[in-house]
Amino acid sequence: MAPASLDQTCQTVCVMDASGRLGSTLVHRLLHRGYTVHAALQTHGEWENVQGMACKNKRLRVFHADPLDYHSIIDALKGCSGLFYCFEPPSDQPSYDEFMAEVEVRAAHNVLEACAQTDSIQKVVFTSSATAVLWRDEGANASSSSCCDVDERNWTDINFCKKFKLWHALSKTLAEKTAWAMAMDRGLNMVSINGGLLMGPELSITNPYLKGAAEMYENGVFVTVDLKFIVDAHICVFEDISSYGRYLSFNHVITCNKDALHLAHMLLPPSSQSSTTTPPHTHNNTQTQSVSLEDTRVYPQRISNKKLNKLMVDFDTSLQLQVN
Repeated sequence: MAPASLDQTCQTVCVMDASGRLGSTLVHRLLHRGYTVHAALQTHGEWENVQGMACKNKRLRVFHADPLDYHSIIDALKGCSGLFYCFEPPSDQPSYDEFMAEVEVRAAHNVLEACAQTDSIQKVVFTSSATAVLWRDEGANASSSSCCDVDERNWTDINFCKKFKLWHALSKTLAEKTAWAMAMDRGLNMVSINGGLLMGPELSITNPYLKGAAEMYENGVFVTVDLKFIVDAHICVFEDISSYGRYLSFNHVITCNKDALHLAHMLLPPSSQSSTTTPPHTHNNTQTQSVSLEDTRVYPQRISNKKLNKLMVDFDTSLQLQVN
């Protein structure tokens, strides 16, 4: 039996920010699925590319919307039944540092407040990160034999992030907590997708998710996700009326040396690769040990996404809404 879905006559949704890989792919998939899409971009985004798409597709409208500008968000949301929100760092502050959390929290507050003031909004899908789930003294930093598995019920510890300068995890955690507080206070229907490391050709060693990768690897919580999988997850939780709360989204866990070396080949140019080391310590200040090619250890997986997998069992990726 197919899961109950949102009213299919409510076909207009907003994607913000539509400039990144996830946002732009969501726009494409939603258009293919039959939705009318408001693509909201910051000025540093792929404005020209999306404008070109809009000229070819009457169901796509392009908006300039800065998440730090409340009124621009309101304009983009008008007439929309749902919002897919993916934060993209502003052009003048592209990297994650100790100040990014304040920016991301302000953006989350503005976006959720704008949703609360938009009567047509029925549901918000908030893109967070697995890093907002797994970092804590008794989680990623504890031995696998002494701690239970990690799932959506867990939250990253703020003080732990500050102590070890895990700025990406800090920003994602504080922003998501802000969003949940706003949603509960304003009575908004919100779900969050806590994605793993997004794989693809654009992935590089400077990705802020990779800070602390060695610890994630050794503790069985280093998760990655393909673009198609996480896009499907976003659409699934939006359309299924039974969805609620948080959803960890990943389709691979790096638990052995072979997987780690494969990731190293993706992250590092040939001239920088070493035949005797794995990638995690390259972008990590807390661990510098290497792992040899002969290392046959397999670390037990300690993170679960059963909640999302159960929801997506009957998800039809080829479904197209009926256009009125």
